[in-house]
Amino acid sequence: MAEEYGAPAQITPTRLGDYLEAMSKSVFQSGMSWKVVKSKWPALREAFREFDATTVASLTEGEIAELAQDPRIIRNRRKVEAIVDNARRMIELDEEHRGFKNYLRSQGDFELTVKDLRKDFRFLGDSGAYIFLYVVGEPVPEYDDWCKSRGREHSHDH
Repeated sequence: MAEEYGAPAQITPTRLGDYLEAMSKSVFQSGMSWKVVKSKWPALREAFREFDATTVASLTEGEIAELAQDPRIIRNRRKVEAIVDNARRMIELDEEHRGFKNYLRSQGDFELTVKDLRKDFRFLGDSGAYIFLYVVGEPVPEYDDWCKSRGREHSHDH
């Protein structure tokens, strides 16, 4: 996979916000190109308070409405709401599993982990879950193999 397909670079998460930021990139990318997401990312980081999970989880309805009107970011209210809901769920799972990495590894299988992610988090589809896991350094199948397992050719934009 890697950056030649336009995906974000891999990171080593050191805080819950790192997971939230990586997941939010997948959420915002849904239905658009990585290029657009990359160009808006500095403003998105600022608007979402550097993706501090606790701060994002505590955003009020008024703050969410303001973000959805902010011309610097991708103004999709459903995605903005999903980021806030995802931050809340991430905090719950982090506490429940004594670490978000423990939650990610609790299924012990890539396909089951993806299924769980799609159930637990909003606006995270099959591709988004794959990319999220890849970015945060969790084990994923080779990208071409994963595409073939989904019955599709790999796309250079996703």
